Amino acid sequence: MGYRWHTGSVAWILHRLSGVALTFYLVLHIWVIHHIGQGPEAFNAIMAKVQTPLFKFLELGLLGTVLYHSFNGFRILLFDFGIGIRQQKQIFWGTVVVGLLVFAVSGYGMLSHILH
Repeated sequence: MGYRWHTGSVAWILHRLSGVALTFYLVLHIWVIHHIGQGPEAFNAIMAKVQTPLFKFLELGLLGTVLYHSFNGFRILLFDFGIGIRQQKQIFWGTVVVGLLVFAVSGYGMLSHILH
């Protein structure tokens, strides 16, 4: 018999994966900022690379990752205070819906800025 996936375990796995993704982003961000100390030419060269359409698209992924990780972290914080423990599934889906709404509004703004 296989493992039965539950909302809580999926939320746990996604929270860990989003944390790893944010750590990777932070390392990449520090690497880009490191080029400031190497002079304007080096910094301008690295900035030209991160202004490509691929990196602009990845910014949308970063937004989604930050939103999921923060809203799920808030959900976990509620449970740590004993709030909503019996409604974990409903609270998870509520945070997903709110996160998607925030992502749609913010993502639209980012995407329209990228396209123009």
